[in-house]
Amino acid sequence: MRRFNSLTEVRHELTAGTTTCRQLVEYYLDNIQQKNARLNAFLEVWPEEARAQAEAVDAKLAAGTAGKLAGMVIGLKDVLAYKGHALQSSSHILDGFKSLFTASAVQRLLDEDAILIGRQNCDEFAMGASNETSYFGPARNEIDPDRVPGGSSGGSAVAVQADMCLASIGSDTGGSVRQPAAFCGIIGFKPTYSRISRYGLVAYASSFDQIGTLTRSVEDAALLLEVMAGADSFDSTASQREVPAYSQQLEPAPHYRIGYIKDCLERPGLNAEIKEATENALEQFRAQGHVVEAVDFPYLDFIVPTYYILTTAEASSNLSRFDGVKYGYRAPDATDLESLYKKTRAQGFGPEVQRRILLGTFVLSASYYDAYYTKAQRVRRLIKDTTDELLRQYDFLVLPTTPTTAFRIGDVNKDTLAMYLADIFTVQASLAGVPAVSVPNGEDSAGLPIGLQILSGAFREEQLLAFAKSVTETVTPTVS
Repeated sequence: MRRFNSLTEVRHELTAGTTTCRQLVEYYLDNIQQKNARLNAFLEVWPEEARAQAEAVDAKLAAGTAGKLAGMVIGLKDVLAYKGHALQSSSHILDGFKSLFTASAVQRLLDEDAILIGRQNCDEFAMGASNETSYFGPARNEIDPDRVPGGSSGGSAVAVQADMCLASIGSDTGGSVRQPAAFCGIIGFKPTYSRISRYGLVAYASSFDQIGTLTRSVEDAALLLEVMAGADSFDSTASQREVPAYSQQLEPAPHYRIGYIKDCLERPGLNAEIKEATENALEQFRAQGHVVEAVDFPYLDFIVPTYYILTTAEASSNLSRFDGVKYGYRAPDATDLESLYKKTRAQGFGPEVQRRILLGTFVLSASYYDAYYTKAQRVRRLIKDTTDELLRQYDFLVLPTTPTTAFRIGDVNKDTLAMYLADIFTVQASLAGVPAVSVPNGEDSAGLPIGLQILSGAFREEQLLAFAKSVTETVTPTVS
């Protein structure tokens, strides 16, 4: 069976009778069998369930009653609840835990006849930019298994990259869908904060977390958003706005106003080939008749510190629930309640998660709350207001997704500051709560993928996705 790049291609063959959903599942299971031991993308595979779902969908297709996602085989990042299935956030502290309910977004996928094939590796509690903090070891980039796939949705990105499923559902707190998409040469999409319900998503930083998609086509990203988005009685923060038919609104306007942050292209840490690839895309936008202008964004140096102060503070609060009392790992050598808490959390959480909990607890402490947390909230407001103003003047902001291409496993994870700075181009959209997408933009001289990131105004996903689709179809990347 050939490699499919979109559900449209799958449905064409299903309609023609040249394949079935059961055959699709067997194809992906075979790929997982061949590749996963080397790439470590899946933590758990559900072969019999996937086969049973596939046969049920085949029957619906024959009866003409199949849902929008019939034929789409999907993997779930290990932070999404699926009733009766293990949920660990790639952490030792949730050993043995099985979810008692299904996340709203996951249920909506099932309701439209998606086929779920397995649970995917990620950075522990989605804290990381390389998938190296996972308790189960790093996922590996298929292009070069000695390199990272990005994080935290690294396993989800590799699964799509290596053709182990058609699409993956991940989460994006500060770039955790977009950065691995850039490193793996696929499409990573983060919608507006609140566009998709967070019910059933393990919380890292609640005012940032958003479910996102990893796909090989913009059309699939649009369709998945259309299915998952919308109000949810289980999540009071989910938007009440009507959900457009995103998959039917992918025709771009003839001309757009596009801004690019010139400081991003002048950063000393920006890889020269990524800079060249970004400038090449901007030149092609000009040639297509779009208005392309440099813009000032004076807060670039404050983005990463603000993000890490706020997210670690929220993580400190959210992760306090994991104590070994009710579920998950419990320290075997505890002697009383206090030692149970201390030993369980010290043994169950990895070093990066412990670091972020400690940082968050520090910035929330009485002596430092105003100096750090309150000040960071004010800076976040400045960043959001400035970003929103730019997106009123321009249809889109364009910038690189990452400052480098995929780095080697072990090269950066020992340098915490370097790892945090890898998020410099993705956290702006997260701080502002606006939608963003990373699309492939060629390769560097080592054959490693480069990503181009596009931001739009809040709840303007239809325009963002339409433009992203045109970029994938009309922009010719430079060949390094």
